[in-house]
Amino acid sequence: MTETEVMIWNRVRRKQINGLQFYRQKPLGKYIVDFYCPAKNLVIEIDGGQHFWDDNIKKDDGERDEYIVNVLGLKILRFTNIEVFQNIEGVINSIFRAVK
Repeated sequence: MTETEVMIWNRVRRKQINGLQFYRQKPLGKYIVDFYCPAKNLVIEIDGGQHFWDDNIKKDDGERDEYIVNVLGLKILRFTNIEVFQNIEGVINSIFRAVK
């Protein structure tokens, strides 16, 4: 896991958010997602800078999101590494709101 993924994992593991189980590096169909909460059909992705400047990665992310949302019927929350580093509380609050 990346440093930002560890930061998120430390806040969502052991049912710390509304008693919900989260899994890390979870295989879903043909992809592996950063975090997954099956009770809320929620995927959480943490994106590094390459997700914004590399056109191939942006294209792959779009295909991945389409598969996760349209084929698997899941919701996706995406955060940048910068968001996690600079505003971890805001990120965690967004996760809380998403699983209400």
